[in-house]
Amino acid sequence: MCKAAVGLLAAMVLAACVSGCGPSSRLSTGERQASIRDMEARTLEKFYREDPWLRDKVTQSPGYGTFANANVNLVLASAGGGYGVVVDNATGQRTYMRMALGGLGLGLGVKDYRQIVVFKTREAMYRFTTSGWQFGGHADAAAKAGDTGAAVGGERDISSDIDVYSLTETGLALQATLTGTKYWKDDSLN
Repeated sequence: MCKAAVGLLAAMVLAACVSGCGPSSRLSTGERQASIRDMEARTLEKFYREDPWLRDKVTQSPGYGTFANANVNLVLASAGGGYGVVVDNATGQRTYMRMALGGLGLGLGVKDYRQIVVFKTREAMYRFTTSGWQFGGHADAAAKAGDTGAAVGGERDISSDIDVYSLTETGLALQATLTGTKYWKDDSLN
């Protein structure tokens, strides 16, 4: 009974986040795209401050993605969602995307975090923007509000053609989960 309740709650959180995460649908398409580009710039700036070597990795890659995510962990299940953009470094073309994740494992808490996805090949970037699955394990501990607190974590896609980096914005979470994440094109913004 407890597992079913946790599963139902996680599904409700996921549904709410997938429909509600991101710039307001009341904004025009251009305003929503500008909001995502602003998130992209802030995310890159923050990552480059934390890890200056990442700038060369991003700029010298075929492309990269930046994503804003919210994640909820309830004992044995985790769920979340977000939005972002993938940028082709050769052409400057942007592909606006959505994401949802679900997982199983031990965890408790809520967190807001940012990701940078670095593509090592054009083929990996194409596969990501057209089929978008990423699977991976995730373990972290986070207790952060604004600039106060700390977060430790890491992620790595199981594909050797993609690297994923994460930073916690705010939240309180302790988790070790096996997650499946789905990224897909946001048809309303492309």
